[in-house]
Amino acid sequence: MSNSLSDRALGALWGLFLGDALAMPVHWYYDRQALIRDYGEVRDLLAPHNPHPDSILHRSRYEPSTPDADILHDQAQYWGQPGVHYHQHLAAGENTLNLKLVQLLLEALAERGAYDPDDYLARMVAFLRNPQSHRDTYVEEWVRAFFEKRAKGSPLRSCGIREKHVGGLAGPVALLIALGEDPQAARAAAHTHCDLTHQGPDMSDALEAVADVLQPVLAGIPLREAVDQARRTAGNRMLRGDFERWEKQDDLEVIGRRLSPACYVTDAVPAVFYLARKYAARPEDGLVANTGVGGDNCYRGAVLGALLGAASGVAGWPDRWRTGLVYQPPATVFPSSG
Repeated sequence: MSNSLSDRALGALWGLFLGDALAMPVHWYYDRQALIRDYGEVRDLLAPHNPHPDSILHRSRYEPSTPDADILHDQAQYWGQPGVHYHQHLAAGENTLNLKLVQLLLEALAERGAYDPDDYLARMVAFLRNPQSHRDTYVEEWVRAFFEKRAKGSPLRSCGIREKHVGGLAGPVALLIALGEDPQAARAAAHTHCDLTHQGPDMSDALEAVADVLQPVLAGIPLREAVDQARRTAGNRMLRGDFERWEKQDDLEVIGRRLSPACYVTDAVPAVFYLARKYAARPEDGLVANTGVGGDNCYRGAVLGALLGAASGVAGWPDRWRTGLVYQPPATVFPSSG
């Protein structure tokens, strides 16, 4: 366990981005044999390649109702085609679009010195409307719905939708970390941020459960203890599972049979807590294990990385990962620190 709040927060931010970047080339692989065939055990930051055997981009469609709702830009040509990797143009160590929006959030915090949801929404719209902002092929369902509502005249604060995907936790978790000097204000800001795009009880319960574990770890409580304490006291359905007994089983038995490897928070968040408790003292192995079970390993991995990094500090992450990560988290976490 790291001894300083600042180091724990920095470790958590590194973990947030590393969990996504490590899993990026095998994101949404549901065929474990195909994952091993195409990439082996993923222990290093790798670039993706086509074809992606489990890609559903051939079934995905997005037709903007107005030119102002165009967010696919030159990536639209790949939608509807079979075998296209969701992140085909990203380099080794690069983050997916979802985490690039977290980067945007951290930059806004640093510039303004405080969380401003309206400022973030304006930045987000400008970023996604700019064809040069990123090279990711896949744009998540919530983004498409947000821009359709915006095109119909809805205020930005009203463009969010009822959601259930674990990717919606990445930004709120970043706020729990970056505003961690004031846990109450951090939790309030995290819920506000989540509601901008990912609304509903599933997301609210998932965020509460993560905060109930992450904030004590940032305060210095050991990760395993924090998970067990939250299970005993919170009564949150996202903390369900016999994690202690499951630790004796193979990860593919737990995340695959007991819990779905898919993107829905009702299974993804319990999977995060299972992996966090099991690998609390081995953060590198924890992210490798998360990547290897497939499914929505990017965004499950981002939340897991935050928990593992909060427990270990920056030193918990191998140098080869930190030097290979394209986006380097800020050296100073808290906005009030300058």
